[in-house]
Order: sequence, then C-alpha cells, then structure tokens
Amino acid sequence: MTQAVIVDAVRLASGKGKQGGALAGTHPVEMLAAVLRALVERNDIDPAMIDDVIGGCVQQVGEQALNISRTALLSAGFPESVPATTIDRQCGSSQQAAHFAAQGVIAGAYDIVIACGVESMSRIPMGTSPIGQDTAGPHIATRYPDGLVHQGVSAELIAAKWKVDRAALDAYASQSHQRAAAAADSGFFDAEIVPIAVRSLDGIVHPHDLDETIRAATTPDGLSGLDPSFRSDALAERFPEAQWHITPGNSSPFTDGASAVLIMSEAMAAKLELTPRARFQSFAVAGDDPMFMLTAPIPATHKVLARAGLSIDDIDAYEVNEAFAPIPLMWAHEFAADPAKLNPRGGAIALGHALGSSGTRLLTTLVNHLEATGGRYGLQTMCEGAGMANATIIERL
Repeated sequence: MTQAVIVDAVRLASGKGKQGGALAGTHPVEMLAAVLRALVERNDIDPAMIDDVIGGCVQQVGEQALNISRTALLSAGFPESVPATTIDRQCGSSQQAAHFAAQGVIAGAYDIVIACGVESMSRIPMGTSPIGQDTAGPHIATRYPDGLVHQGVSAELIAAKWKVDRAALDAYASQSHQRAAAAADSGFFDAEIVPIAVRSLDGIVHPHDLDETIRAATTPDGLSGLDPSFRSDALAERFPEAQWHITPGNSSPFTDGASAVLIMSEAMAAKLELTPRARFQSFAVAGDDPMFMLTAPIPATHKVLARAGLSIDDIDAYEVNEAFAPIPLMWAHEFAADPAKLNPRGGAIALGHALGSSGTRLLTTLVNHLEATGGRYGLQTMCEGAGMANATIIERL
C-alpha cells in the first residue's frame, strides 16, 4: 500500500483573538499564505507539483469566505494551476484536511498535497456566520425539543458527569501554561513557527514569532478567583447537576492562527530527495451525543486504536485538544492515560485554539515532540461542534 508521509509542518505563533492582538491587523488570507509559502520555500519544492491544497476554516464568512484556501495559495504566489478546497468539520477542520490529504495519497489520487487551516477570531468573531440565520431547520427542534446548548455548557455537563472539580480544572489549566512556557523558553517551538510581519497599534512593522497566548505566571490560585462563564439562572434550573466550574482561565482563548503540513507519497519524497518525518498510521472519525457535544474523542480514540492494532500504552504522546479543561481530563480518565504524555508541550489553553488551524497546529507540535523525544507513535484527537471528533495516529520515521 502507498504510504502517506509528513515531510514538513509549520505554523504561525498564536495571536490573541481580539482587538489589539498581534495578528488582528493581518488579513486571514495573508496568514494562511505565509505558512503555505514557507512550506515550499523550506523544502525547495516547485509549487506547480502540488496536486491540491485542502484547508480547514470554521467561520467561512466575510474575509474567510469563498474558498479561502484557493485565495491564500494565489496570494502565496503558487501557480494558477494548483487547486484548493476549504472544509468545515468545526474545530477539527484542518485535522480532517490532513485525513483527506493523506487518504488521497494512499488512494493514489495525489502525489503531493498540503493540508492546512486558518482562523482569524479577532476579525471574524466566533458566531459570525449563524447570526440571524436558522441553521438547524424544523426537524432538529423536533428531535431535541429542549434545545441544544452552547459548547461551554456541554463542558460543564462533562465536568459534572466525570466528577472533575474546579481545583482539578484550574490545576490542569495552569499546567498547560507551564508546559508551553517551558517549551517556548527551551526553543522547542522555534523550528515550527514561521515569522510573519505584523503592524502594531503604533504603526511599527515587526516580526511576530512568539505565542502571544502563553501566560507563564499562571497559577491555580490565580485562576481560582475567576467567575464562571456560562451559568445563568435558566441553565442552572435546567441542569441542576452542573457545578459551573468553566471559566476563561480553564478554557482555550479566542485565537488567530494558521498552520500547514506537507504530505506526499513515500516514493515522491524519495524522488525529491526529501526525508519523511512521520507517516500516517491510522484514521478515525466519530459522532456522539450533541448535547454533551465534546465527548466524541472517546469513541474516535477507540476506533483509531482498534484500526491501528495498538493499545494506549503503545502511544508515546497524545495531543487531545484543550477546548476546555474537562475534555483532556475526561479522555485521560477513560483510557487510564499517562498524564506525562498528555499535551506534553502545553495545549490550547496556553497555545490558543484558532478553530480552523488547530488540527494541523496540533499535528505540527506532535511531530516535533516525537522527534525531540525519540517517540514512535503519536495520537491526536479533537472534539468538534455538534458532537464529533477526529482521531489520528502517526508514526515517527
């Protein structure tokens, strides 16, 4: 069978997804173009050889509308002959892009393909697309007569079901920042971050190459004073089991970012004299209860491990997206996973969750971590809106 390999993976340093954030003045097309351009330049590849660019983006509206992946590759200077498509599997959009890209290589449809993702949450705020729109239709209301809830409320329900208290959530969030800060200080992220020129509020142009969302001074005590984000009297009455522990401190911040992964067949890598860094070993996607919404990483992980013929003990590192702190803690409990292997370089609570970019961002960091530690297998999984998840296992080469 044709092997799909990862030759390179890059990302932008995170920017706070609000007015005044480092990337807030940068058009999302230019963010994505920067990582696309970096991939071909770092690997001295003729972009005309690329069969397709598959990008993830959640808020495909405004500046991110009309197939931003195609617009970005043209902005990056790729030949007009290179096609692109933009997909939406919510937070897992670019992880799904990597699945489609690798599966296309395995099927023989592609020789070289880029999987990527982008999200500017400062310029296209979360929720922009559905405002004023009926995105559900009448039958969803019939099936769920009490109505579905915001993912933050789902995180509260998960914390209650798995009995994760506020202290555990805040301790985990603090650990995420400490691990990310240690990685940044050691220079671990340097090889994966592509500097991009940005203009500050005072008009000065400078390179942005440090993650803006890491808060090295974060402590559990400091987080303990933050108020719950999602509690209301109506929700408290509807969900008496919820303890209302989710705060801005133990949630991922709104973030701007872009990331990209160069994927090709093993034969093409050899032809181009490029050294593959990892191969795709197994893929899975799963759905679960949309009320709990964020629990699908559990069935997705069961599926991907079974398809790979591996156990959790065979995995050297797990990247479980930290949309909210209960998610990785729930996952780790279900699989009796080693906490030291869980998001070892920090997760989205510290590094940010630029929705459409997060899948290939996690994959980028996972590849680098396996190389740095000599690990063989890495597992990545991502909770997604409406109760879905992707799971991927890669093998370092």
